[in-house]
Amino acid sequence: MFSRVSRLGARFLREARAETRAGNLLTSQGSLYQGHVNRHSTPVVTPSVLPLRNILFSTATSGDEDESSQQKEKISVTFVNKDGSEQTISVPVGMSMLEAAHENDIELEGACEGSLACSTCHVIVMDVNYYNKLEDPTDEENDMLDLAFGLTETSRLGCQVIAKPELDGMRLALPAATRNFAVDGYVPKPH
Repeated sequence: MFSRVSRLGARFLREARAETRAGNLLTSQGSLYQGHVNRHSTPVVTPSVLPLRNILFSTATSGDEDESSQQKEKISVTFVNKDGSEQTISVPVGMSMLEAAHENDIELEGACEGSLACSTCHVIVMDVNYYNKLEDPTDEENDMLDLAFGLTETSRLGCQVIAKPELDGMRLALPAATRNFAVDGYVPKPH
């Protein structure tokens, strides 16, 4: 349905641009692109002058989807804090571990807000099997990980670990410290 609406919208815009260039978009009665309306039997009420740039299209669906598809699938992730305490949270599929930690008041800093410009959201995947299920780190992530405190073989940046169903049950350890230029004792605020 979405692709059909997109194709119709794109087709309408192409035809409207062609008509505009030919000077035929508005007829003498002021109706908008009457030929297109007649072909698709959709009534259009327009003022006498309607600039093309003010026409809006929507690709929203009608809301008839199954309710289960609207509820995001969630996975269980356990964060092991610096003091050894554990906190298990539910994370929607598609969300980064940095966002999930912030939403659940877990002290994972994320100074650059997930833009791959720091290493303060460094996490350690505690099980190598889960680490192997992750996408390979990009060169940019590896560059930032080189700056991380307490780097291990299974270290990743929390902003780059995205929840997916096969990661259900994953455990992430927070390192004892982070390297940041903020003053000691700084407590980050969730974004």
